[in-house]
Amino acid sequence: LSLFLYAVQPTECFLTQPEEEQESTAKAKKRKKKKISDILEKSAPKPGVPKDLQDLLSQHFDARRSVIEIEELKLPDSCFLPANDLTHSFSSYLKEICPKWAKLRKNHKETKSVVILVICSSALRSLELIKSMTAFKGDCRVLKLFAKHIKIKEQMTMLEKGIFHIGVGTPGRIKALVEQDGLCLNSTKYMILDWNWRDQKLRRMMDIPEIKKETIDLLELRIIKLCREGSVKLGLF
Repeated sequence: LSLFLYAVQPTECFLTQPEEEQESTAKAKKRKKKKISDILEKSAPKPGVPKDLQDLLSQHFDARRSVIEIEELKLPDSCFLPANDLTHSFSSYLKEICPKWAKLRKNHKETKSVVILVICSSALRSLELIKSMTAFKGDCRVLKLFAKHIKIKEQMTMLEKGIFHIGVGTPGRIKALVEQDGLCLNSTKYMILDWNWRDQKLRRMMDIPEIKKETIDLLELRIIKLCREGSVKLGLF
């Protein structure tokens, strides 16, 4: 009997080892999260539409606001401009949504404000968009509204002393300028979100948690109210 037990003991140890390894491998796979780039590489890019932003705002606010507050933060379909179908350059898109740009540009006389506000994910992307709007902007002044290498006081001074028609920058800096009364949105007619562009990791601006939060904060701060009043139109480029 003792010899029999001794003989089968190694067999029992050998049988349990693969099960432990399988369990460990399963846990490791479960812990590994799917990256946004892994998902996007397998799917064709789809152009953003107003419902995408509306759904994103609903998901963000639903757990944080009362029913009445949520209703006040809803964006009506009427506040949206035609969305980019991924065939446009930035200049051609701006020409489509703002056919009377020459007149708007000429009539804009207010300091501390811009007619068109463009929101994107980084300083580098802001510079790319500024370069790519040459065919549209004509004889107007464009202001960089991001934090990299530019102090907020410098931007506030420029806005106070000069007339600027287009502002291009990041949501965090633009929100700070609005909060500090450096940028007034009452003269703004168009707000464009750089919605479809993807960085090297294939992330859109709303796929980056910090940029997403800052953009929603900016929208809630003033833009949603202006959209609901009809003075600002939103575009997804």
